[in-house]
Amino acid sequence: MGTEILKEEFGERDYARFRERLEQCLSELGRLLARPGFGAGPVTIGAELEACLVDDMARPLPRNQAVRGLAADPRIALELNQFNLELNASPVPLAGRPFTALAGELGQLLARAGDAARAHHGRIALIGILPTLGLAHVDLGMVTDAARYRALDRGLRRLHHGPFLVRITGEDSLELATEHVTLEGANTSFQLHLRVAPGDFTRVYNAAQLATGPALAVAGNSPTFLGRRLWAETRIALFKQSVEDRDHSGLRRGPSRAAFGTGWLRGGALELFTEGVRRHEPLLPWVSDAPPGRRNPGAPALDELRLHQGTVWRWNRPVYDPAAGGHLRIEMRALPAGPTVTDMLANAAFLIGLTLWLAAQDERWTYALPFERADHGFYRAAQHGLAAELSWPAWTSDRVRTVPAADLVRELLPAARQGLLGAGVAAAEADRLLGVIGARVASGQTGAAWQRAALAAAKRGHGRNEALRIMLDRYLSRAATGQPVHTWS
Repeated sequence: MGTEILKEEFGERDYARFRERLEQCLSELGRLLARPGFGAGPVTIGAELEACLVDDMARPLPRNQAVRGLAADPRIALELNQFNLELNASPVPLAGRPFTALAGELGQLLARAGDAARAHHGRIALIGILPTLGLAHVDLGMVTDAARYRALDRGLRRLHHGPFLVRITGEDSLELATEHVTLEGANTSFQLHLRVAPGDFTRVYNAAQLATGPALAVAGNSPTFLGRRLWAETRIALFKQSVEDRDHSGLRRGPSRAAFGTGWLRGGALELFTEGVRRHEPLLPWVSDAPPGRRNPGAPALDELRLHQGTVWRWNRPVYDPAAGGHLRIEMRALPAGPTVTDMLANAAFLIGLTLWLAAQDERWTYALPFERADHGFYRAAQHGLAAELSWPAWTSDRVRTVPAADLVRELLPAARQGLLGAGVAAAEADRLLGVIGARVASGQTGAAWQRAALAAAKRGHGRNEALRIMLDRYLSRAATGQPVHTWS
């Protein structure tokens, strides 16, 4: 989605030309993946952190363009709604102390964005969904003033033919209809990028799919939306429904654009890119001036394919990047922002370590565990957090067992450690961050659990909206200490 879009409205000729380019890109990518040595190189990780701007009263602050302009850092980008920013950390080798390096850069970016926010009487909030959002904050007037976002809204409405319907159940229930894509801007995440060699892609991608369930269960941090108490990680349900391009008549009922997947991967990265093109209509048919085979340098740009993939929001998404001679990455999109940098990097260490450990196991587990059970577990992890019941392979046989998420995460910590150490991560670094996950499970206090308890306390003597504001203000005060959420009172 990094391509600059200068046009808001497109005609059928634009879509036809874009589809033709997509097919050319797929052919070029197929040739590239078959080239010996393509994508070889050290394993790296990078990260994108979406953040919210809030004012002194913990309400959304729609000043992202002014804050970004004052920060004057190309690593800070705009997001869909005017109270969102994105902070992009540079990729670092996985071997060594990668999470320390990411912590340093993210800390620098947060300080820079925070200084700019304070100049506009605001501050930075790292949280899956802002508790103080109201309907006015997810209105069309709150969309960032950029052609890309208006074009995205038009593209989705062109396919959807009716309002976007959101239905989420929890302690409270939410039913909402909107004509625009603006609800998506309520979601803020911490997205990881793991570089993968093409020959290892199938194995690592399937492992990431399975690892995401328990990682999400222990990371939940968005239990409210519009004042309703919903899922532990409400962002998962909200995102899926807010970018729904399938109409309600049943004429277009393939997979969602924000899906967990359609099955275990068998045919490598090209299978996923092809599925993204064949199953999902273009939203932003912006055609590059350069042909797909142009070198950039050493690898084709494939601009149209990269732009299209940026509008197919799989929770684990394949990425082709022409940089550094061209390579593949897996973008892990399920983890929420916050509560602290330490919490987010602990989540990252657990997810990446578990992924690498699973990737080293015999692939028979992908035949023993039906994909539908992994898909179901992903959504139950988002809904119930550590209380979810998750399916997991029984490694001593071809059977599948069902385990409470809290018990499963505890059980998998040594495997995640082994995966990190096998990739060359320093033992002290792995132990420090996985120790945070272990302590969080032992306490039962995820970000979502803390928010729920703090909201219940704040509601004694206050109305709902004021209690949400008080809870968020307390959350921000504790997050500012940098101490992980399991230690918060």
